[in-house]
Amino acid sequence: MNARKLSPTLLPLSFLVSAFALAQAPAMTDAEVRTINKDAGKITLKHGEIKNLDMGAMTMVFAVKDAALLDKVKEGDKVQFTAEKIRGQYTVTSIEKK
Repeated sequence: MNARKLSPTLLPLSFLVSAFALAQAPAMTDAEVRTINKDAGKITLKHGEIKNLDMGAMTMVFAVKDAALLDKVKEGDKVQFTAEKIRGQYTVTSIEKK
């Protein structure tokens, strides 16, 4: 199908799907990196409230979804991250320096 010939009724649907996807994305949470354990694929973060996990501020160890995330930060960095519960384990899914 030629993309230029999309039905006018599909256009609003595509916006709705995009808005739904954005609404489902977890919000970024502020944190400080305390320790990094690359061998175990874990990171300890002192973090603020994580709303999508209904979790208050604390310091805790998280698994990381992708070990490459640990190469983006070092101990002491101020960061923002997202986390989800994956297979019963609190897991960092994205992280970036502030």
